[in-house]
Amino acid sequence: MTTVLGIETSCDETAAAVVRRAGPGSPGEILSNTVYSQIADHAAYGGVVPEIAARAHVEGLDAIIARALAEANTTLDDIDAVAVTAGPGLIGGLLVGVMTAKAICAARNKPLVAVNHLEGHALTPRLTDGLQFPYLLLLVSGGHSQILLVRGLGDYARWGTTIDDALGEAFDKTAKLLGLPYPGGPAVEREAATGDPKRFALPRPMKGEDRLDFSFSGLKTAVRREATALAPLTDRDVSDLCASFQAAVTDTLRDRVTRAFDKYRADVSDGPADFVIAGGVAANGAIRAMLADACAQNGFTLHAPPLDLCSDNAVMIAWAGLEHFEQGAVSGMDIAPRSRWPLDQDAEALIGAGRRGAKA
Repeated sequence: MTTVLGIETSCDETAAAVVRRAGPGSPGEILSNTVYSQIADHAAYGGVVPEIAARAHVEGLDAIIARALAEANTTLDDIDAVAVTAGPGLIGGLLVGVMTAKAICAARNKPLVAVNHLEGHALTPRLTDGLQFPYLLLLVSGGHSQILLVRGLGDYARWGTTIDDALGEAFDKTAKLLGLPYPGGPAVEREAATGDPKRFALPRPMKGEDRLDFSFSGLKTAVRREATALAPLTDRDVSDLCASFQAAVTDTLRDRVTRAFDKYRADVSDGPADFVIAGGVAANGAIRAMLADACAQNGFTLHAPPLDLCSDNAVMIAWAGLEHFEQGAVSGMDIAPRSRWPLDQDAEALIGAGRRGAKA
């Protein structure tokens, strides 16, 4: 039985969790999932303030870890390894998590496993659904919008990425533009539920293009243009703009994903296949419903994590760490956090690809 403590501090959630399983191929078990959300700390600013986030991690992480261990009815002596998010993310928050994990490992003589935050999202369905490799992944969050082929543990091919804004960022900026509260994604979804998605003819960026990349900055600009022309906005205007924005997003994603399905059939396998959506935007109900329909029409099985495992959490970090630990992969105590850390190291550097030096 392998038991792993996971620590996640890459953005504005301070999280710790404990997972375990009997060995490779056996089901995993979530023993605890403890998250302190900093939404209230950042709401006044309409977005995450890195300095505030880092300070909140410093103040709360020890207690969150203690709570995760207590909920799992275990102690540090029972832990086989400590997994921690080492990137990508806000460097201040990453430093807090990495240094805390190192301190635990040094004090208790435990192995350390540095985990890529994106890989945590990518591997979650292997814990929740027992999914086997390979599978296709749509990763959509506040910082990333990518289509990846997950070939195996640590083996990823990026087929598409955003060339400007990530989808979660576009949701948040649209919400802020329309005077909606932070976090923007859930607020836009709530407003869209009562709006007219056909009132505004918003663009579907990249739709119809063979490349599998995304672009959301033009869509965001189009929303701003419509809002400016209507100002001051009524409640109906806001709902209709949100509905039209969400409809444009789902149409765009459907086009991108359907083309990815075709590529998978041509390059990987023409048999039964699995498709995963992960990241914070995976909690959006309209997007989930569209993907379920697209998968059904194209012979793919959709796997979407439970809502509490869509946003940043330490369960996914503990699980990714456990998978690597079982394969004998541990990190040295000299490991440093990385603000950028692409899953596909060979992919071309584009905005959102997770590499420094990409042109704006």
